[in-house]
Amino acid sequence: MTDSMNPSTDDFAAMFEESAGAATLQEGRVVPATVIANNGDYLTLDVGLKTEGRVPVKEFLLEDKQPEPGDIVEVYLDRIENLMGDAVLSRDKARREESWIKLEDSHNKDEPVKGAIVGRVKGGFTVDLGGVSAFLPGSQVDIRPVRDVGPLMNEVQPFAILKMDRARGNVVVSRRAILEESRAEQRAEIVGNMGEGDVRDGVVKNITDYGAFVDLGGIDGLLHVTDMSWKRVNHPSQVVNVGDTVKVQIIKINPDTQRISLGMKQLETDPWDDIGSKYVVGTRMTGQVTNITDYGAFVELEDGVEGLIHVSEMSWTKKNIHPGKIVSTSQEVLVEVLDVDSDKRRISLGLKQTQDNPWSAFMAEHPAGTEIEGEIRGITEFGLFVGLGPELDGMVHINDISWDTSGEDAIQGFNKGDMVKAKVLDVDIDKERISLGIKQLSGDPISDNSEVKRGAIVTCTVTEVASGGIEVEFGDPAVKSFVRRSDLSRDRSEQRPERFAVGDKVDAKVTTVDKASRRISVSIKALEISEEKEAVAQYGSADSGASLGDILGAALANTETAEPEEAPKAKKAPAKNAKATQDDA
Repeated sequence: MTDSMNPSTDDFAAMFEESAGAATLQEGRVVPATVIANNGDYLTLDVGLKTEGRVPVKEFLLEDKQPEPGDIVEVYLDRIENLMGDAVLSRDKARREESWIKLEDSHNKDEPVKGAIVGRVKGGFTVDLGGVSAFLPGSQVDIRPVRDVGPLMNEVQPFAILKMDRARGNVVVSRRAILEESRAEQRAEIVGNMGEGDVRDGVVKNITDYGAFVDLGGIDGLLHVTDMSWKRVNHPSQVVNVGDTVKVQIIKINPDTQRISLGMKQLETDPWDDIGSKYVVGTRMTGQVTNITDYGAFVELEDGVEGLIHVSEMSWTKKNIHPGKIVSTSQEVLVEVLDVDSDKRRISLGLKQTQDNPWSAFMAEHPAGTEIEGEIRGITEFGLFVGLGPELDGMVHINDISWDTSGEDAIQGFNKGDMVKAKVLDVDIDKERISLGIKQLSGDPISDNSEVKRGAIVTCTVTEVASGGIEVEFGDPAVKSFVRRSDLSRDRSEQRPERFAVGDKVDAKVTTVDKASRRISVSIKALEISEEKEAVAQYGSADSGASLGDILGAALANTETAEPEEAPKAKKAPAKNAKATQDDA
């Protein structure tokens, strides 16, 4: 066998080294390559394989220096051999791999990366991070919304990596995070040079419902609406406008959040200092209504000093009414100082105290005992409400409607709108009550009737006959009473109500007078017994042997023979009654 047919030992060694070198190369890796030639369109590169590979020259346009034959460059080994037997290489993919490695390293170290905004996509922008395309959400462009992103396009600037997914090729970055970090450093430096109580000039940047943000030279502070003025401020725009330069005092600095609270009113004298000497209880003054609530109205007495008129202190007569129906915003009102609490910064005011008390005025014109007339405005289960003018009502209790009829029955005889006369019984100014009485217009039949006393003998007129007795009335004014069946006569056989007729006159004795319950009891039987005892005492006794008829007859004869002026008038009725009883017997 010839030498050409049998390779030498050196050839075998070279072939082994070549195959071993090829085995160390793996697809999908970045490998070094030597530039063999440049034909203007492609670079021919040797990566240590059996065949060379080619890479378009345009993939090297971004390099600082164009490679020349003999230079070593890094390329991405996509495939060791294609159908043509050539290695498939890529400079772009190599650069992308290099960028991914650097991005991962920066992401792990939480370091910013350089990039440029190169395009706009849905929801944000595309950022070139040196060969790797990243997504920049619209909310991460700046601290505040940016209307025009044009000036930021194609400008190399730092970005923070928020999220990376190499397998999917996704990278999410933020420009806002870099700005906030830079701003935080600036804020920390600025805040470090500030102290609570310092007075600074600032520019109003923004106004909200609760206050205004003031730029203090690189950092914003909040001027709350309650710290703008000592007086009531409904909206910050009443005090400041955007762009105004204002002098403020630093009230508080939060070292953790670096938030700064500002105040303007703190630069002025507190009007509540020594407030007690300026507003003495009982003093009357004029103020302006600034705010109306369900429970009252606030009145400004001077700049920064307000007092509250509670709804209960607004009107003597208008109860359970909204304060807005009594006063209106911006109205000038005369008020009286009721109480001052300087610690709680509260002043209680009264509106009704500056007006005449209608109950005092009524009592002065209508003392107790005065008769009045008014319209019934309301009827309740406990009485009648009678109008005493446009604002006052008096009440007639059911027990003060009638002397004889129960209150429940008496009230049924009245209707709303009726005009009634009544007598003023009492005026309670503190409780704001006027008590009236209808029955007091006429005398009390019991108290004013001299005949209504226990033991008195009265002549009664029968007004009604019932099965249990008879109803009678007597005296002037007339008083009614009921004679029970058992009190109609001493004789049981005569205890019959039917022997009486309406209109009959009968004599009886008052046995019970109860003014509290207004009950009067009279008895014919008691009168008969009383007359018998009197006759026995004067003309005989049970031991003399004379009969009751003899004694009564003697008493009657004695009465007939006596002189008229000597005959006791109080005994005429009993004698006649006794005679009627004797005749009946």
